[in-house]
Amino acid sequence: MKQNTFRHIKMKYIATLLITTLFAAASAEANPIKVFILAGQSNMEGQGSVDHDYNEGKGNLVWSMANSKSADRMKKLKNEKGEWVVRDDVQVSFKVGGDKLLKGGLTVGYTGYAADGSRRHMGPELGFGFVLGDFYEEPVLLIKTAWGGHSLHGHFRSPSSGKPAYDTGNWPKPEDVGQSYRQMVKEVRAALADLGDQKYEIAGFYWQQGFNDMVTPQAIPEYAQLLVNLVSDLRKEFNVPNMPVVVGQLGNGGPVTEGAMFEFRKAQEEGTKQIKNALFVKTTDFARPAELSPCPTHGHHWFANAESYFLIGEACGEGMKSLLK
Repeated sequence: MKQNTFRHIKMKYIATLLITTLFAAASAEANPIKVFILAGQSNMEGQGSVDHDYNEGKGNLVWSMANSKSADRMKKLKNEKGEWVVRDDVQVSFKVGGDKLLKGGLTVGYTGYAADGSRRHMGPELGFGFVLGDFYEEPVLLIKTAWGGHSLHGHFRSPSSGKPAYDTGNWPKPEDVGQSYRQMVKEVRAALADLGDQKYEIAGFYWQQGFNDMVTPQAIPEYAQLLVNLVSDLRKEFNVPNMPVVVGQLGNGGPVTEGAMFEFRKAQEEGTKQIKNALFVKTTDFARPAELSPCPTHGHHWFANAESYFLIGEACGEGMKSLLK
């Protein structure tokens, strides 16, 4: 009698375990992880100050959450205890310092400075990730690949663009042309491999880049075509022919009506218009005064203003969301 009862309980346990396993597998199949590739140079790396006391703390994230125009929108970044929220539904993978891999839930600190252990900066991934995390019921993975000072005409130059017709000097060296593109692909593939048996879908590409092309006169005329080629090559590389693409404007310093920055922004927008299922997101409205920012002399990094970085990411997230609907 006891033996039959034990056998019955055992069979019931096995059946329950089997059903649970099958349900989990079916759920993973039906709800693949939504993967977004984020790429660019230092402004994508993340230069926004979280809590530094530079310039009396003006413009850092803590200050901005209390004093900026966007304070109410940023309240969600902290919980009731005053701790930085860590989103379990939005994961980040970002390789820094050559071989240090940052992995975990979305929060502050996923920047190049983490190579030395500092988690006191933030980039556009914060606002971007919050928007996409709220949009999807499925889990989200942000694979971030960014290197300061890397251009599209040199470092990120993709295969279909060939070699530059002009001398790039030593930045990059001729043998390093396209190296950042290749490294980006390598790091994305590594992050996808880390998912193991989990199903995933490459849901979009967010490009935030351009300063080193803007300051290179020969690069501006070809930037639009280089951007078209970059997206085309990436779509082929990962077999996602209609991958949604968002291009964040190089909006440092706010609106301008002439000069290299003006011409470069036109090239950014023109290139984006030539790409199907792509959106150009203007960011000049997010520029904040130098005197109300942590680093008043760092105009190329939005003066390290955290509100600027949050709003850039949020706007690009909303732009991506509009392409996904």
